[in-house]
Amino acid sequence: MSNNSGAAVGLLSYETLVHAVAGAVGSMTAMTVFFPLDTARIRLQVDENRKSKSTPIILAEIAKEEGILSLYRGWFPVISSLCCSNFVYFYTFNSLKRVWVTGRGQARPGKDLLMGFISGAVNVLLTTPMWVVNTRLKLQGAKFRNEDLHQTHYKGILDAFSQIISNEGAATLWNGMLPSLVLVFNPAVQFMFYEAMKRRAGRGGRKISSVEIFLIGAIAKAIATTATYPLQTVQAILRFGQYKAEGKSGLLGSLRNVVYLLMDRIKRHGVLGLYKGLEAKLLQTVLTAALMFVVYEKITAATFRVMGLKQKLKH
Repeated sequence: MSNNSGAAVGLLSYETLVHAVAGAVGSMTAMTVFFPLDTARIRLQVDENRKSKSTPIILAEIAKEEGILSLYRGWFPVISSLCCSNFVYFYTFNSLKRVWVTGRGQARPGKDLLMGFISGAVNVLLTTPMWVVNTRLKLQGAKFRNEDLHQTHYKGILDAFSQIISNEGAATLWNGMLPSLVLVFNPAVQFMFYEAMKRRAGRGGRKISSVEIFLIGAIAKAIATTATYPLQTVQAILRFGQYKAEGKSGLLGSLRNVVYLLMDRIKRHGVLGLYKGLEAKLLQTVLTAALMFVVYEKITAATFRVMGLKQKLKH
């Protein structure tokens, strides 16, 4: 079989689709369970005047001031974006895995990292507009400590898209894309560690338990999140759209904005200011990723078993 036909098989295979759907369902399930933690995280990142307290205290404050349901504000747009984002990521990752690993020998951490980078870049380019919209919807109605932040008035996902394009231009939908592209390092590192630890745990055909998958997923995400958190803060600020940049636009302007926001954060709050909200983010993202991987593995294994298929790729 030629390389082109092999690539086509990898892109269009049923197994790849199963992985993509399982990844999307797993991420939606996990995010729904731990969604309030993400609410606490984004408030601390965007609202500079909100004091950094423990996550339970932040959640209690939000619930008291805005009602218990505010902890799940923006759930639908976030889940919609997450579903599309993880479908794209898992589909791309497993397509590359089928083409590269199946045709060129055993999987290696270097290959996992490269596949993670490519999958992340494809994901960012296709889904950034959805994340810009859901960031704004998630913060709509929030009671900010910072008086410079003003309220938005969107009626839903489609209205948010329409208002942003009409009032700010279509390019605004890709706000924060530069840090997002840099942040493909996060899932790339996560998947590299996850695949490597899973291969080690499954040596000799040993079956890996759900508890082990949960722990492996948690460790992999914790490493990736801690390494990239300052850029995630900048990403959230740019997506919210209330940082007014001066000077050049385009790639150079975006790079200057990222550097300026990082340095400004350090100037105002010290180096630790770059990690404001990290506790909530680690709790949310580590637990979410760990649960997501458990659901993902269970769905793929059950689907392949029901359909009488064997997973062709050995981890």
